[in-house]
Amino acid sequence: MIKGLGITTVWTFDQERTKAFFTEKLDFEVRNDLAMGSMRWITVGAKDQPDVELALMSLDGPGLDPESAEALKKLVGKGALGAGAFRTDDCRGDYEKFKARGVEFLQDPQERPYGIEAIFRDDNGNWYSLTQRSEELDFSKDFGR
Repeated sequence: MIKGLGITTVWTFDQERTKAFFTEKLDFEVRNDLAMGSMRWITVGAKDQPDVELALMSLDGPGLDPESAEALKKLVGKGALGAGAFRTDDCRGDYEKFKARGVEFLQDPQERPYGIEAIFRDDNGNWYSLTQRSEELDFSKDFGR
């Protein structure tokens, strides 16, 4: 039986730079940083969620044939891939803190039926939702759809 998500991939052009992005700008912690043959295994995670990790995977690492690696580099480089949604209890406060640290936001915090959401990019172009969920979802509001 599946118990939940443990590790997910974040594609990166530079693992060290992306590790710094997550640890210095978003306050994540490093979980693993190991040399494994020709590859480096780096995982980071939110301090309050020890059972979920982001694997910072190199776009030129093992497991990708050259054609797939090139296609993936193009998609990541142009910001076409969404990498997930991070939960917060203070979207507006985190938005201000992260923006002051140089995080690029594509969308300022906005009211949504499910809460308050801002959208940002990491240092590679991957985009993420930063979401503060509502106590109760209200789908009766018109949010421009």
